[in-house]
Amino acid sequence: MNSDSDLQIAGDILAVQHLLEPAREHPATVAEFAGLARSIAADRGQWAHLVEYDAVSRWYHRLRTVPQAPGPARAGQPQTPVGYEIWLLSWVPGQGSGPHGHGRSSGVMTVLDGRLTERTERGGRVLEAGAQRVFAPGYAHEVVNDSLEPAVSLHVYYPGLTEMPMHSPQCAIPAVQDPVPA
Repeated sequence: MNSDSDLQIAGDILAVQHLLEPAREHPATVAEFAGLARSIAADRGQWAHLVEYDAVSRWYHRLRTVPQAPGPARAGQPQTPVGYEIWLLSWVPGQGSGPHGHGRSSGVMTVLDGRLTERTERGGRVLEAGAQRVFAPGYAHEVVNDSLEPAVSLHVYYPGLTEMPMHSPQCAIPAVQDPVPA
């Protein structure tokens, strides 16, 4: 019993439905987008049968598009409709994205199978299956499969990805000899 408060709840609080917030149909916070990615990752039936590997060109598949989901409310403004998309990508050994950004989109990258290396101007990090990276607009990185096994990743972009500016080779993110494990 907490002696700092004399408030006690008697009975089943879940029985008082009018006090509960309704469940959101779509995620609206970073934590909810990361949770959405984790739930898709856990349900292999949603994505495993779709994966293809292509040694000649990068393979990707748009798993879901939600063109108008409620966006987070800003001070003094109501919620604004903003879409999001979910992409499935495969990576054969040696394939990489090249250094790039994501325009005005934030994102959550989740490694579903295998191992990927993410490189930024601050260094590199190895991402094992289950690892997630969350990034804000303006974030630049390169993702590479440095392993000898194929890998699969899931990418959630909010708002939906409208541009992916590539960085020139002169601005390339340096390779790291010993990436830090995630």
